[in-house]
Amino acid sequence: MADPTVYDHLRPTDGEAPAGIYRVVGTDSETVTLLRVGGPDGHRINTGQVHRVDRDVLEGFAPAENPDGNRSGEAALTGAAEVLYWSVHAFGRQLVRQPLLTTAALALVVVGSVGEPFVNAPEALFDVLVVVGALGLALVGGGRFS
Repeated sequence: MADPTVYDHLRPTDGEAPAGIYRVVGTDSETVTLLRVGGPDGHRINTGQVHRVDRDVLEGFAPAENPDGNRSGEAALTGAAEVLYWSVHAFGRQLVRQPLLTTAALALVVVGSVGEPFVNAPEALFDVLVVVGALGLALVGGGRFS
């Protein structure tokens, strides 16, 4: 087996390690750290199993395909929907945790969006208010002020 690098994928061929696909997540002069990312059938799994093997044991491994490439369309859509849900959930929780900053950022967005007929100011000011308010929401929702 050639010298593996981080992100290479390997499959055990000698039965020393549990069957499946492993991603190289670390290397040093004596060992290689592997994360089990695929089952024996080659499909993606999330096990969290980490194995450290000596470099001389790597002869019992062969290169393998990345299991992320064989997900069904349904699994990919489901995964994307879950990521979107949890991202929005976490963003919302961060906004709730910082009510003053959230209110200030929202006020800037609202004034910048609908304030032009009510306030006599240059049009560019309203654009700047929207951008600054949106940036503020992104920073607060992203947890930069927690």
